[in-house]
Amino acid sequence: MPDARTPESGTPSEARKIRVQCEVNGRAVTLESYPMARLLDVLREAGLTGTKEGCGEGECGACSIELDGALVNSCLVPALQAEGAKIRTIEGVAGRDSSCGDDLGSERLHAVQQAFLTYGGAQCGICTPGMILAAVNLLERHPEPSEAQIREGLSGNLCRCTGYSKIFDSVVAACRLTPPNAEPLR
Repeated sequence: MPDARTPESGTPSEARKIRVQCEVNGRAVTLESYPMARLLDVLREAGLTGTKEGCGEGECGACSIELDGALVNSCLVPALQAEGAKIRTIEGVAGRDSSCGDDLGSERLHAVQQAFLTYGGAQCGICTPGMILAAVNLLERHPEPSEAQIREGLSGNLCRCTGYSKIFDSVVAACRLTPPNAEPLR
């Protein structure tokens, strides 16, 4: 007797891809994927390879993205959940500087990205995109965070290289580089 998984012919039915309409880094996009595919994989297949896979279990934060302003582990989010959402990946953190004279504007680093470079917050690069997104998300919510807020804001992200002091120093430095009333880059 056939069930919901098997069509009348008795052969297993194939999962069908869906189209997910969302905004990624400020641009309207349509992503085609299987409904339960990991958003991490869908974004990487769409060419956004800055989002890294660390553990694949939501424990390390390497795959962190913003989904409607909330920091999430994209390895745990099914693609279907992105329907109508606003997503920001590491590729959407840097801004455009139209003062450079060209039509496209040149990319300028966010204060957090610049601080990570200047203060050695980036080592092997696996955790860096997630750490930067966590720090940017934190500073947009708390422009002048306390030490405890910084530690809590980064607590979902693991780094096996730095011992965290350089990452912490980078976030503190970014606070000095970011104007208090700066518009968030979306």
